[in-house]
Amino acid sequence: MLAALTTGGIGVAALVGARLGTRRVVVEGRSMLPTFEPGDRLLVVRLPRRWPLRRGDVVAVPDPRVPSRLLVKRVAAVSARLVTVTGDNPSESTDSRSFGPVDRAQVWGRACYRYAPRARSGWVSRRTPGT
Repeated sequence: MLAALTTGGIGVAALVGARLGTRRVVVEGRSMLPTFEPGDRLLVVRLPRRWPLRRGDVVAVPDPRVPSRLLVKRVAAVSARLVTVTGDNPSESTDSRSFGPVDRAQVWGRACYRYAPRARSGWVSRRTPGT
């Protein structure tokens, strides 16, 4: 039953993603430990510009150093136009503490599902580690 729900969840995410756009992202580095490990694979769903972001959402934003590369970070704060993003492992993370808040329009999408490795697959939680 759990496998059926998990598979169904991917289907729902794929249907939503087909309409909004999706991207598969491979986690590199240790900036999101313990939430994500290097090699984890995430489904990121493109969000409409007016979609509300909330503290704790895991999002993909362009890397200011290499804009063609996406960074996976957690929303720490949101204002009308700016989003502060941080990694869950501060000592290993390049995030808003080093490059400042990002414009809301720069947020590519929200990570919604970890599909690999299979043993840790499931919906991405809004909770931050330790809460």
